[in-house]
Amino acid sequence: MLFADFEMSLSRSSPPEKLSAALTALWLERKGEFDRAHAIAQEIPGAEGARIHAYLHRKEGDADNARYWYRRAGAEMPHQSLDAEWEKLVRGLL
Repeated sequence: MLFADFEMSLSRSSPPEKLSAALTALWLERKGEFDRAHAIAQEIPGAEGARIHAYLHRKEGDADNARYWYRRAGAEMPHQSLDAEWEKLVRGLL
């Protein structure tokens, strides 16, 4: 799937089939379903899950919690916009 296809799928009411858990979480977050996205992110093991979790807490405005999850992911809190971070995450997972 290309990034443009992923973005276009946001016009639908449910995520495309066969998305990874991480992409599903990012899809749901973009659709405004933060709680569902967060629940999925909590179940993704390792750095990938921590990275999605970090982004979600940054988006939520909980900087301290976000910093914790970025450290768990082996990353620093980005200085880019949330939209740019979301796109970078999606592109990296596609």
